[in-house]
Amino acid sequence: MTPAGPPARPAPDPDSEPTADQATKDAMSSPTTDSPAHSASTASTLITNIAALVTNDPSLGDGSPLGLIQDAAVVIDGERIAWTGDQSKAPATDNRVDAGGRAVIPGFVDSHSHLVFAGDRTAEFNARMSGRAYSAGGIRTTVAATRAATDEELEANLTRYLREALRQGTTTFETKSGYGLTVEDEARALRIAARHTDEVTYLGAHIVSPDHTEDPAAYVALVTGEMLDACAPYARWIDVFCEKGAFDGDQARAILTAGRARGLHPRIHANQLSYGPGVQLAVELDAASADHCTHLTDADVDALAHSRTVATLLPGAEFSTRAQWPDARRLLDAGVTVALSTDCNPGSSFTSSVPFCVALAVRDMGMTPDEAVWSATAGGARALRRDDIGRLTPGAYADLALLDAPSHVHLAYRPGVPLVTGVWRRGVRVL
Repeated sequence: MTPAGPPARPAPDPDSEPTADQATKDAMSSPTTDSPAHSASTASTLITNIAALVTNDPSLGDGSPLGLIQDAAVVIDGERIAWTGDQSKAPATDNRVDAGGRAVIPGFVDSHSHLVFAGDRTAEFNARMSGRAYSAGGIRTTVAATRAATDEELEANLTRYLREALRQGTTTFETKSGYGLTVEDEARALRIAARHTDEVTYLGAHIVSPDHTEDPAAYVALVTGEMLDACAPYARWIDVFCEKGAFDGDQARAILTAGRARGLHPRIHANQLSYGPGVQLAVELDAASADHCTHLTDADVDALAHSRTVATLLPGAEFSTRAQWPDARRLLDAGVTVALSTDCNPGSSFTSSVPFCVALAVRDMGMTPDEAVWSATAGGARALRRDDIGRLTPGAYADLALLDAPSHVHLAYRPGVPLVTGVWRRGVRVL
C-alpha cells in the first residue's frame, strides 16, 4: 500500500548508511563497497532464537496489535524483511544470527525532534528544577547560538545526537528547523538535516523571530514567502507552534496553507501549554500529526478520533518542565491513533531516548507496555504517513532492535537500563 500524504523522497543510497564498524564513530558514514556490512546488505540473513518478536501485524502471532510471535525468527533480504514466523519453519539463508533468547522489536520511529541547533541551556534547566526564576530567553537563547554556529558545528552536533539515538534503537527520525528564524539560517538547517533523513520539517514558525518582535505580521509574511521559497526544496513537512506567545489559529492556518500549496504536508505543535485551536486546525487541514496534545476538550478528542491525524505525545517535555502529563488513556479509549516521540531539543526535552519515553508513558500517562511500544514504532510511522517502517513484516524495511531481555515489556519494566544490544537499519547491522 502506498503511504498516504505526500510522496516520500527517494530512499537514501545504501552507501550513505552506517556500517557496523563505523556506527560508534558516525551513524551516517559511508561504507566501502567491500566492507562486511555492505556485503551483508545484499545477502539474506536469518535471525533466529528470538524469544518474542514484535511485528506490529495483528494477523500474525497472538493476534494483538503487536502481532507478537513467540519462539520466532525473521529473515532479512537486502534492505527488506523477507519472512517472519515460527523459527521451526524458517527458510534457509546466506547468514545466520542467534538472538540468544532475546526479544526483537521494530526500530523506533522518532517522529518529532529538533536536532539542528547549537548552544546549551543547562542553566535554564537547573533554575527550573531548583525553583528559581530564570529569564535568559528560552528558545531565543538557542536561536542566537545557532545563528552564530558554522555549518560544520551544526552538522557535528546533529550527528552526535543521531549516534546517541541509534544506540537506543531509533532507526527513523524526523527533525525540524526552527532555531535560525532567518531565510538563510532556516534554509541551511534544513539543508544539513536533509543529508541525514528524508523526514525533514520546515519550522520557520517556531516563534516570532527576535528581529520581528514589533511586527509579527511581517514575520508571518516572511515565513510564508521568501523563507518558504528557500526552505521548501529541502523539506517534506511544514510545522507551526500554535500557542499563546507563538502563533494564533489564523496565523497558523495561513502558514500551513502556504506550505501545503508548495507541496509540504502539515504537522502542528498543538495544545501543549493551554487549550487552543491547534488540534482542530490539524484535523481541518488533514495534518499528519498534532503534537503534544496536553490540553484537550472533548471536541478535540472526538475530532482526532474521526480523522487521520495522529496525536503525537512527547513525555520528555512534561518530565523536563514538570508540566501536566498528556492523558494517553483518554485518547486511546476514544480510538485516537497515538505516537510517542522524544521532542529532543535543548530546552524542554533534552533526551534522545525513546525507551525512556516509553517508560514515562507507561508510568505517568496511562499506557500499557504494549500500547507504548506500538506507539513508539508503528504509531511513529503513522505520524509520518509511512507503512514501510515501524513493523516487521515482508516488504517493510529491515529496521529492528534486539533487546537484552526476553520481552518488549522490559522497556518499561527496567527504566533507564540500556537494553538495546543490537540494531539493524535497512538490513545492515549498525550496532
